[in-house]
Amino acid sequence: MRRIEILTAACIVALLATSSIGWAAAADENESYVYVLEPESREDLINFVNEASDFVLDQGKDKAIEVFNDPNGEFVRGELYIIAYDFNGTRLAHPYLPNGIGEYALNVTDSNGVADVRNMREVARRGGGFTYYIWPNPAHSNAEELKLTYVLKVDEGLWLAAGTYLRVHTPIFNNESREDLVAFVVSARDLALGTSKEDALNAFNDLNGSYVEGDRYIFAYDFDGNALALPFQPELLGDNRINITDFNGVEYIRDMIALAQSEDGFVYYIKPDPAENMTQGFKLSYITKVDDTWWLGAGIYA
Repeated sequence: MRRIEILTAACIVALLATSSIGWAAAADENESYVYVLEPESREDLINFVNEASDFVLDQGKDKAIEVFNDPNGEFVRGELYIIAYDFNGTRLAHPYLPNGIGEYALNVTDSNGVADVRNMREVARRGGGFTYYIWPNPAHSNAEELKLTYVLKVDEGLWLAAGTYLRVHTPIFNNESREDLVAFVVSARDLALGTSKEDALNAFNDLNGSYVEGDRYIFAYDFDGNALALPFQPELLGDNRINITDFNGVEYIRDMIALAQSEDGFVYYIKPDPAENMTQGFKLSYITKVDDTWWLGAGIYA
């Protein structure tokens, strides 16, 4: 017999705490939170990386890197392990990738074309935070799985990260869908470059226009994080959203700005899906710069 209707919010939280993956809220049973890590689990992840940072400060960088690279060491705990890089993109520590130590990794991408190390470095430059990428899980025969990773800057020459694999179907987007997404965004950029900014934004904000195709649509911001085009959320136009986070604490607008500043790239985040009654969905977006004042993008949902 279903008794959840009579549980208090506190009881619901207590029940969910028994699992590392679950709903972040229970207010709406129709909303999907399968990609959301429990707050307690996120705190555990933060604490693990902070512990590793303290170890660097206490034992010194060389000793710490040696320990982080040991697959049987104290900073490998099940599927949790520390990775370390410098800000040039050189891989310094990865206990399951010994042959990759010392390699330049900024151009490494996951199965969906997301430049995971480059994106993590941008988070580290902000001091720290969360990001997603797909990576082999050593606890599951190196099957590719989605990770929520916490990144932390230690000093000007070192950053660390560790991630939790989310217990979800790995969101792999085929090449055709990603290429089609890029072409859609590039066509919007070409329009923006070929007409006035006002006319371009009017086109992007038109729900009945050619830049809204089901749950795929163009959005646009300036480099300060002010919303310029959001066809399904017009009430947010003009708002500064630079500090917005998704349900896992990912600062996706800041991530997108960093991509646009480097011209373009892919990014993951959780965002309301207009094709699913604006319930939360996991999204892969492609971002590109228009000019030195603004940028745009579009995404596809898993």
